[in-house]
Amino acid sequence: MSPLFPIELAAAGYNADILHFHLPHPGAVASQLALGPDAPKIVVTYHSDIVKQSTALKFYRPFLHRFLEQADHIMTTSPNLFEDSEHLAPYAEKCTVVPLSIDLDEFGSYSGETYDIPGEPSRPTLLFVGRLSYYKGVKYLVDAMEHVDADLLIVGDGEQRDALEKRVRDVGAENNVHFLGKIPDEELHYCYDIADVFVLPSIASSEAFGIVQLEAMAYETPVINTSLPTGVPWVSTHEETGLTVPPKDSDTLAVAISRLLEDDELRRAYGRNAATRVQEKFSQERMLERTADVYNRVLSEPE
Repeated sequence: MSPLFPIELAAAGYNADILHFHLPHPGAVASQLALGPDAPKIVVTYHSDIVKQSTALKFYRPFLHRFLEQADHIMTTSPNLFEDSEHLAPYAEKCTVVPLSIDLDEFGSYSGETYDIPGEPSRPTLLFVGRLSYYKGVKYLVDAMEHVDADLLIVGDGEQRDALEKRVRDVGAENNVHFLGKIPDEELHYCYDIADVFVLPSIASSEAFGIVQLEAMAYETPVINTSLPTGVPWVSTHEETGLTVPPKDSDTLAVAISRLLEDDELRRAYGRNAATRVQEKFSQERMLERTADVYNRVLSEPE
């Protein structure tokens, strides 16, 4: 919470035609409601429901709905989010799907420089990228590694790292699971490029989209994700750009990984489909065009 946010918002929005909010952001919602009826038009990018803070949500819900009612247009990052959000149904007529994106000039290729990445050259490589938080479900991926003959690269850091490293030791996967921590962008591009399969084993709706899937897909890397009621399984689709498995199911996850690693033709086909899907639906240019369309539509509407 920022005590000065309402003042800064009022000053920044004084001469603005549109205020564009990204939710969830309770402080922004409260600040906007305090501005009164003379505020600029409002566009919202709705990324996720509030998931974990259920007690606070009881008090926040009336303010959120008053804010969404005042909004001129709401953009959701996936159709799944719109369909499954407990808050958006009353405002369906002013909702548009505008997916998140990546810069394809940045992702999909790298300089060609190689890096000293742990693992056995004879084994295939799995990759996870993200913050090591509870909802990422990495512990289920670690458990799956007990039944998978591959190297797993874990890129990222977070509060779950110590517990995950202990879990790796408990399942006897020290030689297969490698924690790389935070790495430079160029090294990350190299990891995407060498990975045979990208795995996003998220377990909660806090994972609303999974933009790292797009980054992996740009490198023709097939994705294994989970069947969350969010944009995650929409970004990478089952049996087209990879495989989707139930969350919190290490056994099924291990089967899916093994299936892709053992079928080179299927893995390459999913990888090609993945790159095509990113280029057609998730380019930065496409996102900017759709956002500009929303702005122009809002500005053309009468007061």
